[in-house]
Amino acid sequence: MRPALVLQTLLLACVLLNAPAQSQTLHPDAVVRSVLHDARGNYWFGTAEHGVYRFDGDSLTRFTKDDRLVSNQVRSLVEDRAGRVWFEGASGISTYDGHAITTLVDRDHTAKSAWELNPDDLWFKGDEIVGFNRAEGSPGVYRYDGEALRYHAFPFANPSGNNGSVTGIDQRRPDRVWIATYGGVIGFDGDSFTLIDDATLGHTDETGYFHARVVFEDSQERLWIGNNGIGVILREGDTTINFTQARGLSRRGRRSGGQTDVPRLGDAPPGQPTLHRVFAISEDAEGNIWFGTVEEGVWRFDGETLRQFTDEDGLETSIVTSIYTDRNGTTWFGGEGVFTFDGTRFERQF
Repeated sequence: MRPALVLQTLLLACVLLNAPAQSQTLHPDAVVRSVLHDARGNYWFGTAEHGVYRFDGDSLTRFTKDDRLVSNQVRSLVEDRAGRVWFEGASGISTYDGHAITTLVDRDHTAKSAWELNPDDLWFKGDEIVGFNRAEGSPGVYRYDGEALRYHAFPFANPSGNNGSVTGIDQRRPDRVWIATYGGVIGFDGDSFTLIDDATLGHTDETGYFHARVVFEDSQERLWIGNNGIGVILREGDTTINFTQARGLSRRGRRSGGQTDVPRLGDAPPGQPTLHRVFAISEDAEGNIWFGTVEEGVWRFDGETLRQFTDEDGLETSIVTSIYTDRNGTTWFGGEGVFTFDGTRFERQF
């Protein structure tokens, strides 16, 4: 064999050995935390510890740290106007331009108090798994303005508890961003801030305390905050209520504050389903609000009626940590597997 042909063969072998793995199924232990339908028609599924999967309509391709992904835990996925897909890892941020994954290293920490909001900005949590690092200095978020990742510190004194950890960001509106932290939610409209936390709502041991995991503003500008413990907080106009307690679906227990053996107003009877551990909230094409829970499947609110869906409806998991409506109007549910809903039943896709 000619030397040039040998070299070409060796190079091709190296490429194949280093290529991302393809399959028809997710890793058996994968828990899907984020879903994205990109402009190219691909679906992306970010997992809790097994990297990110891309589905091109035929097969799944898995990307991990071996493929230069910053972290095997992908908490959120977003696409920019240029078609790049952004991966928010447990620590750090990567992008995919359609050809290769790049991890962003450079940061600007010189504008911590110079908050801005532009229509094409992308927002991400800090670089640490929990808390903040020395360069960040205090709790805050990163904003990508098309040129750099700029760190902005929260304008409140330790508003979030748990070392200022950010648990979710709703950045779908061009004129407002909502940032969920364990201790509450911060909103920014480009001019002013809104703080919703235990102090502003007067939370006590009786009501339970914030442990926010997701924030979502729907098409009617209602703000939904999902908590691991006190369920769903609903802010509608000037009124804020505990939606879960108002529906009699709360459960005094882990991370909710107060004594665990004393019932409170709004607690579900023992053995009844609850809506107190909410990790995902989204809106479907018909305007229904969906809640993904740990241990209790998913719930749908149509404006009047709240209904739970479980394995009896084809949802073969009790853990739903991501809900996403794609460009075609199909709603996807990620947890221990990926499912879609046809209006009547759930169907496992992966």
